[in-house]
Amino acid sequence: MPQRAVVAKKTDRGAEFSTPKETDRANETSAPQGLLLVDKPAGMTSHDVVQHVRRVYGERSIGHLGTLDPFATGLLVLLLGRATRLATFIEAEPKVYEATIKFGEETDTDDATGTVIRTATVPRQADIKSAVKSLTGTISQVPPAYSAKSVDGTRAYDAARRGEPLELAAVNVTVHAWELGKLTGDSLSAVITCSGGTYIRALARDLGRLTSSAAHLESLRRIRAGTFDVRDAATLDSLADNPARVRALRVVPDA
Repeated sequence: MPQRAVVAKKTDRGAEFSTPKETDRANETSAPQGLLLVDKPAGMTSHDVVQHVRRVYGERSIGHLGTLDPFATGLLVLLLGRATRLATFIEAEPKVYEATIKFGEETDTDDATGTVIRTATVPRQADIKSAVKSLTGTISQVPPAYSAKSVDGTRAYDAARRGEPLELAAVNVTVHAWELGKLTGDSLSAVITCSGGTYIRALARDLGRLTSSAAHLESLRRIRAGTFDVRDAATLDSLADNPARVRALRVVPDA
């Protein structure tokens, strides 16, 4: 599939961008500069993916626009080389996820990798539809105990692993839409569109509680981030065999 240039808007923080001469010099080097879409497999951290891409392209300066949990799959938007300077200017929201939520069990991690800490009966589909309304729009969300949030320099997941979970403050996030599938047994499929910083695990947990049940996130796949789509992403296996061409980034000034 032909790769198209990605346009980032230049604002009054334009000093962060490379000059045309710097860009010309960058193009003369063998290291790639630009944007790469990767379809992350389950079982790897986002950092693992970055390390893999570093080895493939021989470029150490790589960043990504939004972390995925190890058990999750799907779209990672990577910036390579000088393109990392453009991270704050690239629109990578809203995020869109395909999720499977399992009712009847709540876990300590709010996903399928954790230990079950509470059980309850599976709710009716009508109760789920009603509860989803409370989890749409701008909501106050308490992050999972096992998350990268920190309090006084201590990571939540480190404290949770020691059996000393932190009291995490609620954060305002925006859930734009839920597209609910059918409740099959104890599992519900959904497509969720939300802002960056939203924990889909926490949405699953809270949906269980709002329906007087229990729930956790069984599977998660990011399919879109802003205008970027996982269908345009390369797998790690394909990169190893035939590295994809990195998309050029073109900076345009505000009108």
